[in-house]
Amino acid sequence: MTFTLQTGSAPMLVSMPHVGTDIPLDLQSSYVPRALDIEDTDWHLARLYDFLPSLGISVLQPRYSRYVIDLNRPPDDTPMYPGAANTELCPTHFFTGDALYKPGHEPPPQEVQRRRNIYWQPYHDALAGELARIKAIHGFALLWDAHSIRSQIPWLFEGKLPDLNLGTASGAAAATAISDAAASQVDGFTHVVNGRFKGGYITRHYGQPASRVHAIQLEKCQSLYMQETRPYAYDDALAFGLQPTLKRMLHASLAATQALYA
Repeated sequence: MTFTLQTGSAPMLVSMPHVGTDIPLDLQSSYVPRALDIEDTDWHLARLYDFLPSLGISVLQPRYSRYVIDLNRPPDDTPMYPGAANTELCPTHFFTGDALYKPGHEPPPQEVQRRRNIYWQPYHDALAGELARIKAIHGFALLWDAHSIRSQIPWLFEGKLPDLNLGTASGAAAATAISDAAASQVDGFTHVVNGRFKGGYITRHYGQPASRVHAIQLEKCQSLYMQETRPYAYDDALAFGLQPTLKRMLHASLAATQALYA
């Protein structure tokens, strides 16, 4: 399987599209050696969110690295942030801007299409199917797209990111009450709503409030719970301090969604 889906009883799905760490053996020789360290992974999110099953929340995770294909990019590879540095459907650069592939080994269009069929489409079929299942049971669904990133990446953004970055495609993907509820639970951390990261393809595509499906992305700084440089170690003490805030944000956003349809 190219992904794992754990279904729950709550009207909520958490997607973690960038936690995959595998690169198929037949592709590895095309990358520069540094790429096999998969430094731009959303490290340890499953561990950080390990409380989700106890809350009855469904969880979707891929097996393969974003270096193979970026599950949070449009299938036609349209840039998500026009005028800014963007990663592609099949990325060709690290977040530092350095080349990901050996010269002449970048994936041609037919290879991009092959990866889209094998890795991208099954993940999105599962995502759409789980949202449909949740909506059929509860009458609505809330999608939480979970991410993490190094706090400073000059190639992608200036300066240091706020600790917690909520995005709803500037309100198009979720009712304002939902993002307001999530933001109201942030305590002891800096945060912004619809700042540099407004939500990627998953948030923008699946968030359809008129159809009773809301989507919100949380991009968090990795410095909040782990070591941002190799060996990318998980920090139990930091994570323990962050998890209560994450739980409150999830609870509040779900409660706000439920209130819309009470």
